[in-house]
Amino acid sequence: MDTTPIYDITPFTALDYPEHLAAIFWFAGCNMRCSYCYNPDIVLGEGSISHGQVLDFLKRRRGMLEGVVLSGGEATLYAGLSELCQGIKTLGYKIKLDTNGANPTMLLELLEKGVLDYVALDYKAPRQKFQAITKNKHFDYFSLSLNELLKRDVAFEVRTTVCSELLSVEDINHIIHDLSKRGYKGKYYLQHYIEDTPHLGRMKKQKQQFETEKLSAQLDIVWR
Repeated sequence: MDTTPIYDITPFTALDYPEHLAAIFWFAGCNMRCSYCYNPDIVLGEGSISHGQVLDFLKRRRGMLEGVVLSGGEATLYAGLSELCQGIKTLGYKIKLDTNGANPTMLLELLEKGVLDYVALDYKAPRQKFQAITKNKHFDYFSLSLNELLKRDVAFEVRTTVCSELLSVEDINHIIHDLSKRGYKGKYYLQHYIEDTPHLGRMKKQKQQFETEKLSAQLDIVWR
């Protein structure tokens, strides 16, 4: 087990956990290699902050924070995540997990133990483009995670980063249709690709304009 899974801590955010003041724990490592990723240091780096240091940090923040965000990288790669979440819950904090859904076994464990209060699931791409964009061939793992969340009572959102050089309007509409078919009723968050920052891959500036007026109306779409 990695004894220092956390790359960095953002001590305060009012934006990353809906309606809650929170800290963000950035987990080192990821099982995907999305070229547009703007956290290359975290994805390729190593952690330096331990499980115990996280809990000590939260003990000092009691009364100042309401929740924590587990992000990265990919937090579900940490074998001790369930134990850490239980420690966080013991201190009275709510937990939001940001995940790509590619480790359904860990996600299911967390859901079964009831330690998650909110999940943000990244729907990276439709099946036919999933491996090309993520460098991960396991769309079926992601699909299992999505289905598990749909069966549970935990609050969650689905989001997609939109780079017009990688995903077309037709691709996003394919995702919308899939979500609608599965019974997803929540908001669908589309995130603007951030150009002016270092990326994991060699990304060029977007040349194509994304035609938002052609997006399907099957879901309530919110741009970020």
